[in-house]
Amino acid sequence: MPGTDPHCLRYVALGDSQTEGLGDGDDTAGLRGWADRLAEHLAEHNSRVMYANLAVRGRLAGQVHAEQLAPALILRPDLATVVAGVNDLLRPRFDADEVAGHLEAMFAALTAQGARVATLTFPDVARITPLARPLSSRVTALNDRIRQAARHHGVTVAETSHHPVVTDPRLWSPDRLHAGPLGHRRIAAAVAHALALPGSDDTWTHPLPPPPAPSPTGWNATTAELRWAAAFLGPWLGRRLRGRSTGDGHTAKRPHLLPVQRSATAGHEAERE
Repeated sequence: MPGTDPHCLRYVALGDSQTEGLGDGDDTAGLRGWADRLAEHLAEHNSRVMYANLAVRGRLAGQVHAEQLAPALILRPDLATVVAGVNDLLRPRFDADEVAGHLEAMFAALTAQGARVATLTFPDVARITPLARPLSSRVTALNDRIRQAARHHGVTVAETSHHPVVTDPRLWSPDRLHAGPLGHRRIAAAVAHALALPGSDDTWTHPLPPPPAPSPTGWNATTAELRWAAAFLGPWLGRRLRGRSTGDGHTAKRPHLLPVQRSATAGHEAERE
């Protein structure tokens, strides 16, 4: 395996806002996110884990490829996660083959260097917000191509798209585009399970307890959708029309391999709805 210390596990995360950790913490207190949580899981079962997170919010798959692959290869990871494509999926012009081509190029380069690589499939966004129903076919197409590219290079796929719990609103932040803390915990657990890491299991697929109050229906549901559109969809569309991105001015939060401290709460956090 790459690396000079046989007792050191090097983990490098590549991706966009989800891997950066948006929805789990904030820019003031700091973002955590599923990749950080996965690194903490690794540290529970490895004497020494070094972790870098190269992900930057707003990045398209081509930008992740162009900006993050070369630095990742320099870090010579033993384990790498590559998750990108949702930002492409939301653009008017979307080409699943082009997006998958960027992902496959990263899979090929990392596995050729000896890294174990993991990725994941995406949930149907229409099950999270009805206004996104026109994107369902895009999600299906992208997931199919992710699976194909992963098979070509022996990449592990966490099949998060298959399980109803992944679209439970309680796993998502108010913008419905990013997982909340509970969602990030589930993603980390899904990747750990797909990798068959010690201490992992399939409990991440289990549904949450019934909510204390039923979901809104009828006019209340319509009102909630309109409020979401005004608060989040409208500003997002405005940025696209101006050629802006949430990632403008942002760089990777953890560009260098740094030691991961064993978390006192890793693996023992209660799931709060």
